[in-house]
Amino acid sequence: MTGTLAALSGIYPLADDDPRWRTRPREIVCAALEGGATVIQLRLKHTDDAEALELARFASQRAREAGALLVVNDRYDLADLAGAGGVHLGQDDLAPERVPPQVRERLVVGLSTHTLEQVRESRGRPVDYVAFGPVFGTRSKESEFDPRGADLLRQAVELAAHPLVAIGGIGASNLADVAKTGAVAAAVISAIANADDPAEETRRLDASFHAAAGSAG
Repeated sequence: MTGTLAALSGIYPLADDDPRWRTRPREIVCAALEGGATVIQLRLKHTDDAEALELARFASQRAREAGALLVVNDRYDLADLAGAGGVHLGQDDLAPERVPPQVRERLVVGLSTHTLEQVRESRGRPVDYVAFGPVFGTRSKESEFDPRGADLLRQAVELAAHPLVAIGGIGASNLADVAKTGAVAAAVISAIANADDPAEETRRLDASFHAAAGSAG
């Protein structure tokens, strides 16, 4: 397995190609690594396959050089071709059970969950970590689910058999609430992608997460 679960800690920036964001995915990858992120997800919903592979290879190389984990959203084939460390699958994507065993050996596999029942079901599935959300209201992604809130997030953490990453509407104002639930990491999109200085914002949010998590422990 190329990736390592030890990287799932603190701020988990998403380099997203949605045109709404001020900073583009390639720059987010570089800035987040400069800011000390140990895991980054590449989410490319608006990019064709050829460009996505080029970008994923670039991001994978940069992540390896920094000792960080690069996770590709949705596509295990793209993740593997690019030499990424992991793939993140949604409930409507290819099931984790369908990832070929030889590829599974090389990739950390994450799974999105939105309900406690989905978290419970994930306990017996071939995944390495789960994401839970949306924790708060978010403009980053359309969701059929209402905001889950910190209390439900805490229940999900207690129920999960795998490390849990919180996602959805997370920023400086609510980061401490997330960190105190026991989630290992907090996925962030707009707070970094729209920041004046994405590298410094990554550094600041990561320090805040660890400080709050430490005080809770």
